[in-house]
Amino acid sequence: MKVLLVANVLPPRDLSGAGEQVLQLAWGLREAGCEVEILGRNRCGPNVSKSAFPWRARSAVRRVIREWRPDVVQVHESDGGLVIRDLARLDPASRPLLVALQQVSYVRERQAVRPLVDHDQDVRVVARPVRSELLFRALRTPLHIALGRLTARRSDVRLAPSRSTAVEIERDYGVEGVRVVPNVTGAPLGAPTRESMRAPDLDEPDAGEPYVLAVGRLRIRKGTEILLQALARVRDRGHRMRLVVAGDGERREALDALCQQLGLDASVHWAGRCSRSETARLRRRAAALVVPSTYEGMPLVILEAMSDGVPVIASSVSGIPEVVIDGETGWLVPPERSAALAGALIEVMSDPEAARARGEAGRQRLDQRFRPHHAARQWFEAVGSVGFPVPTMWENPPG
Repeated sequence: MKVLLVANVLPPRDLSGAGEQVLQLAWGLREAGCEVEILGRNRCGPNVSKSAFPWRARSAVRRVIREWRPDVVQVHESDGGLVIRDLARLDPASRPLLVALQQVSYVRERQAVRPLVDHDQDVRVVARPVRSELLFRALRTPLHIALGRLTARRSDVRLAPSRSTAVEIERDYGVEGVRVVPNVTGAPLGAPTRESMRAPDLDEPDAGEPYVLAVGRLRIRKGTEILLQALARVRDRGHRMRLVVAGDGERREALDALCQQLGLDASVHWAGRCSRSETARLRRRAAALVVPSTYEGMPLVILEAMSDGVPVIASSVSGIPEVVIDGETGWLVPPERSAALAGALIEVMSDPEAARARGEAGRQRLDQRFRPHHAARQWFEAVGSVGFPVPTMWENPPG
């Protein structure tokens, strides 16, 4: 079976969890015997921008179909909407099967650009969207929603990384039968460069002191302000804790100001934008990964932490509870609740042995459900559900 995967963001050009999932799925499908080609911006012409990709990918895909004749064309996110629209107009008897994997609903993504509320504070609004976030909500999300709806409605097979996201896509885009192909980790994605192997400089006097880690772009739905409020509560209860943040973004200036307001300057290190290897080094030394988001799909950073045996503290939103089991593989806390988050942070630092046990349980859960061969198995199930012939070994996939 020949499979063409079409994606706007791919590492190392883009440090994107969605892009890395394309490579993870490609690995799983190749291991199952498929021929897989990946079409990114580099195959659409010189210096093609992310915003131009939805249009420029159309001719590039037609060229690959003409020359390589794939059995399946799969697009990722809403960026493939115009590709799907073009191919859906062809004769169904002669065109490839059209598959769409959408990591989020952009209707929910737009709704997540809102004031951040701490329900455990008297003054509840702790952050408001900055100008670039408001522009994203007003100008970019309507286009993404339109392309996302087009992608979902014109595809033969619709996929999402979690059951929660599948329900959102069905409701928000007006489709049925969205199937789950989970995000996964574990495929070797290339050797790191010498630069990416360097040890990150934490600018701390005691590099051996425990810390918790947050990873991701600094946008309002990541809930970093709630995490800072929780860190202040931890300090006020007499506990010492460091936070390292790997990532950058439009909220950095506002977060710096909040750190100063809360007196956390000495407790928080902003590592900035990190390579995969730098992030991995930080993660493996962390006491826990913290994901205080208000909205997600199925975050890759959680899977990577579980793969390293690092316990996870995360908001019980979106697809996260389908991965993290509260009390077994980590801690689930209500979103926008700094007191609940502080309690989980204190538990991690107060009983590191119990935290490591949850981390090891997370690694075992990952091995059982979230490796590339699991994604490939569920992908074949989804493709086979519409009557498309799949390799014999996958006609009755193992449970």
